[in-house]
Amino acid sequence: MSALLFRGPVLPDGEVRDLYVVGDRVTYEPQPGAERVADGWIVPGLVDAHCHLGLDDAGATSAEATLEQALADRDGGALLVRDCGSAADTRWIHDRDDLPRLIRCGRHIGRTTRYIRNYAWEVEPEVLPAYAAQEARSGDGWIKLVGDWISRETGDLEPSFPAEAFAAAIEAAHAHGAKVTAHCFGAGVLPGLIEAGIDCIEHGTGLSEDLIDQMVARGTALVPTVMQLDKFPEHAHAGAAKFPLYAATMSDLYERMPQTLMAAFEAGVPIYAGSDGGGITRHGNIAGEVEALVRIGMPAHEALGAASWRARAWLGMSGDLAEGTEADFVVYPADPRADLSVLRRPAAIVLRGALV
Repeated sequence: MSALLFRGPVLPDGEVRDLYVVGDRVTYEPQPGAERVADGWIVPGLVDAHCHLGLDDAGATSAEATLEQALADRDGGALLVRDCGSAADTRWIHDRDDLPRLIRCGRHIGRTTRYIRNYAWEVEPEVLPAYAAQEARSGDGWIKLVGDWISRETGDLEPSFPAEAFAAAIEAAHAHGAKVTAHCFGAGVLPGLIEAGIDCIEHGTGLSEDLIDQMVARGTALVPTVMQLDKFPEHAHAGAAKFPLYAATMSDLYERMPQTLMAAFEAGVPIYAGSDGGGITRHGNIAGEVEALVRIGMPAHEALGAASWRARAWLGMSGDLAEGTEADFVVYPADPRADLSVLRRPAAIVLRGALV
């Protein structure tokens, strides 16, 4: 069996090594006759922990469009993707060795007429646990709830379901072996979700000090999707005439967003990078989310880890490129922690041991 050779600092520790690929595995045992492919900074495959394969503004996409999205993510270095809600059945991606490893959350579960049209199962509180169990059975170990959205009755962000319905849904998903995450822009929905033992919060702009402390104590993760949050001023402007309370809320959340997210980071909340590709941004731009995390104050090493070794370990993959681990990594021409722009210029991408 032929072997590939890559040479350079291997992150996260940065030790300069000769890394060989044999089959779909990493080895540091010298392989005579190995083909030397690239030198550079070797980074465990990037992770997009919040994107939406098979989804666009109108709902589910075709398989052809989904394939283009997955290839864009892969070519952007994201070799592991947590699909955070899709109206399309994307399980066929598992059969394609040339596409990123995929963790499916199934379809969003939201309140009737309280989410983006054609995106979610739209249900009432009494059947929420049944739908949570359904998506837990059909997904890849995660489900996605719509925690809050605008209410036309109050004209502002409101929880999609009562706290007791959320708690029952979380219990049902956990009983089927699935973890639970939820879309949460505002503050009102967060106490009940965190108290009920939710595993992850998406966006999290409504977090307060006491809730951050609870997340740290429980190990609740946060995927802030900063590029999505950068759209809040647009959302506020679009809704200002009809929903002035909502516009004011979104503007306030955006103004406090950097302080909120950095307070969570500094307190020790586990934070991971998600681009929201297919939702509000294009696919293949996990580099943009790493840049956004650094812009709000996260050190570059931590921001890259949030999109690489730490995120991989969180989602059940090898966090580092140790002997015998899966050969999923990206080689960059310079240290991406010193120059984030190189994340957009990979010298080589290896997925399942194959150069792509």
